[in-house]
Amino acid sequence: MPRRKPRPRPSSRFPPGSRPIGDVFGRTEAGPGGTESYVVRTIPGARAVKTYRCPGCDHEIVPGTAHIVAWPADGGENDRRHWHSGCWRGRDTRSITRRWS
Repeated sequence: MPRRKPRPRPSSRFPPGSRPIGDVFGRTEAGPGGTESYVVRTIPGARAVKTYRCPGCDHEIVPGTAHIVAWPADGGENDRRHWHSGCWRGRDTRSITRRWS
C-alpha cells in the first residue's frame, strides 16, 4: 500500500482569513516622471475583487487581474492608484492619461 503524503499544517504566522495582500509592506520605486518616491505593492489576481481604472492607459482593471497599487511615499490612503503591471513598468515612456490627484 502506498504511503500518504502528510497534510500541510496551517501557517501559524497569519490567522485564517487574514493573509497579506501581495507585498505586505511594499517596495519603494520612482514614480511617473521619476521625481517622487512611491510605495508599490503587487496585488495577486486572487485578491483583486473590485474594478479600478488604470491611470496609465485609462482602461479598467477587472476583478481577478493581478496589478500594482502605488502611492506617494509621503501620501496616504486617498493617494493610492491601481495600475496594470505593464503600465507601471512603462510609466517613464508614456504620459499619464488621467490626473494623478
